[in-house]
Amino acid sequence: MTTPAVKPDYARLLRRISDAGLMNRRPGYYAVRLGLVGLGFAGGWAALFLVGDSWWTLLVAAFMAVTFAQVALVLHDVAHRQVWRLRRPSELVGRIVGNAGIGLAYGWWQDKHTRHHANPNHEELDPDVAPDILVWSQRQARASRGLPRLVGKAQAYLFFPLLMLEGVNLHVSSVRALGNRSIKHRGWEAALLLAHFVAYPTALFTILSVDKAFAFLIVHQALFGLYLGCIFAPNHKGMPTLTGDDRPDYLRRQVLTSRNVRGGVLTDLALGGLNYQIEHHLFPSMPTPNLRRAQVIVRGFCAEIGVPYHETGLISSYRETLRHLHRVGAPLRTATVSQDLSRG
Repeated sequence: MTTPAVKPDYARLLRRISDAGLMNRRPGYYAVRLGLVGLGFAGGWAALFLVGDSWWTLLVAAFMAVTFAQVALVLHDVAHRQVWRLRRPSELVGRIVGNAGIGLAYGWWQDKHTRHHANPNHEELDPDVAPDILVWSQRQARASRGLPRLVGKAQAYLFFPLLMLEGVNLHVSSVRALGNRSIKHRGWEAALLLAHFVAYPTALFTILSVDKAFAFLIVHQALFGLYLGCIFAPNHKGMPTLTGDDRPDYLRRQVLTSRNVRGGVLTDLALGGLNYQIEHHLFPSMPTPNLRRAQVIVRGFCAEIGVPYHETGLISSYRETLRHLHRVGAPLRTATVSQDLSRG
């Protein structure tokens, strides 16, 4: 991840954060966290073998959906060099854990995520708000065609069901990215992805009967996608979007397009620290356990310089997201009504 250009306001804030020691590494925290997530990942596979050919394995599938998502959250921290400062160990662990562990192409995801951090919620520059199945602004809605135009009319109602496909979408996007020559070490990426996509179904169909294996696959991937989507949706969805030459300075670009989610230790664990999205975007390499302390400094600094700082509860964050999606789809619903009236 690249270091942001320093502007006067951001430089003052960075100095306060650095003076508080919040950019310092937290090796003990990450040793424990990586160890626990690794045990959970291994424990899920061990439980699948121990339970065997039984419908109880669907509970194992649900547990493994959580562990896969937690692995993805660790992968996120590794990519931001929160765990290791050096590029080589970060990329090595990222590729093994991402590609072979959960079937997510590390190189593709890192490139996509870096572009998101540089221009969050910018309709032309942030790949996370590019119109795909969903549209994120009325401008995108009016220009949409095909499936996005059809889905966009009711996307607020379809949002959570569609998240159950997010795991599959990540796998498909990872495979498709191998055709991109700009991705580094494509051979390793491909080999490790292939190892996952061979070992994963082989284990399922060896241990389980065909019907149970398919049921496990559906439950696991659907809940994995739903959980991941519920982690990332509150971060920016429903916050202001930028277009064209809308380019506030770095601090305002990150703060105004991000949303924090209030909560305690359980919220921090469930969302992997991404509930402090504003602080994470301002300081991408800050170790996750330091974000809570940084929030106090950042929130006070934003009040000091008159920059709006948005924070809400988890349920309210989803409500804001759905309300935004419904409002964005209004032109499509209006167009449908107009067409029906003209036909009548």
